[in-house]
Amino acid sequence: MRVVVQRVSKAQVAIGGEVVGSIGTGLVVLLAVGSGDGPDDLAFMTRKLAGLRIFNDFDGKLNLSVTDVGGEILLISQFTLYGDCRKGNRPSFTRAAPPAEADETYRKFAEELRARGLRVATGRFQAMMSVSLVNEGPVTLVIDSKKLLR
Repeated sequence: MRVVVQRVSKAQVAIGGEVVGSIGTGLVVLLAVGSGDGPDDLAFMTRKLAGLRIFNDFDGKLNLSVTDVGGEILLISQFTLYGDCRKGNRPSFTRAAPPAEADETYRKFAEELRARGLRVATGRFQAMMSVSLVNEGPVTLVIDSKKLLR
């Protein structure tokens, strides 16, 4: 499982010109589900996102989590994070999970974040979406559940 996390002051996702999800202060999370990702990947990633300390404390240090600041999450499915561009000019997406599996995991991901007390807005799985955001900092991180320290 891979995510790109961006700290934002606001963000929204639109489909066909209609806004389907929006947040204020919080995180935009672009989520890719990989082939073979399971419950451990899901648990790791939701725990990591809820506790990731990338918001400023009173001293201006990155010491607070989205939970600490009462922030929100805009969760967007993005299988292209598994694009392999090493050969040729057209990315290969063979490491991404099949759509039915990815959709189920995407939905569970949102549910798990909500269970942690976070407000979660979403896009629509497999839709052509327009995402707009104001990246604060900018702070952008890439997290891969398969790159765990063991």
